[in-house]
Amino acid sequence: MSQPLNFKQELTCVFGQPISENPSQCMMEAAFKDKGLEWRYQSIEVAPENLEQAVGGLRAMGFRGANLTIPHKVEVIQYLDGVSEAAAMMGAVNTIVRKGDQLIGENTDGKGFVQSLKELSDPQGKKIVMFGAGGAARAIGVETALEGATEITIVNRSAERGEALVALLKEKTGVSASFVLWEGDYVVTDDVDVVINATSIGLFPDVDAVFPIDFSSLKPNMIVSDVIPNPPQTHLLREAAKVGCQTLDGLGMLVNQGVIGFQLWTGVDPDPKVMRAALEDVFGV
Repeated sequence: MSQPLNFKQELTCVFGQPISENPSQCMMEAAFKDKGLEWRYQSIEVAPENLEQAVGGLRAMGFRGANLTIPHKVEVIQYLDGVSEAAAMMGAVNTIVRKGDQLIGENTDGKGFVQSLKELSDPQGKKIVMFGAGGAARAIGVETALEGATEITIVNRSAERGEALVALLKEKTGVSASFVLWEGDYVVTDDVDVVINATSIGLFPDVDAVFPIDFSSLKPNMIVSDVIPNPPQTHLLREAAKVGCQTLDGLGMLVNQGVIGFQLWTGVDPDPKVMRAALEDVFGV
């Protein structure tokens, strides 16, 4: 006899694509099938004014959890029963897990990135330059700091948001952090170990967007990462590879986020290779 059908519902569509083409949905359902779980991962677009009702529906229908995308990651916290320590530090939630009768907020963004980075190098002792100051940057900044990064420079066009992120990192993690206003092509200093794009520059459909960085300042010993999964090979990564840098694409981060969420919801360890293959099929890699 097969186990009861459980539903895990995502609150917003990812990338604005049709549900059948949602990369996260394809990845998660491939993982469910591979493990013989009769689960579904559904994508539903929820307007900001309907978020409270959507969370109420999740409660009422017994969903095992949810993922959230922009613009719900901060606002959802007020409708939950609690958040993890890391999510509290970031002030943002991208994953909801049902624990008994409670809905608990987690954040897998930064953890997914750190796991990808560790496949190339341990964050401990590294000097990081990160572009952006939004939700992804906040999560990655906190998690890399907790993993032992010694210095994080936030580069952003908005001084208010950039300085706010630096203040958060210093207060919550104690890491040495600084802000640089992003004007023109940013020059990376020779002592940097890891360069991270946590902005949407280069995201589909603007795949030809030129990343404003002085590529001649990159060095072969640097790791260059982009959180954008679509397309996997952005302008930043292509140019960094030409310099000889090791590169990390956004698919790895997305897979590792999915692995963590899968474990939280099901208690089962999924196969990352199956999840990566599903994403590559979606993106035609």
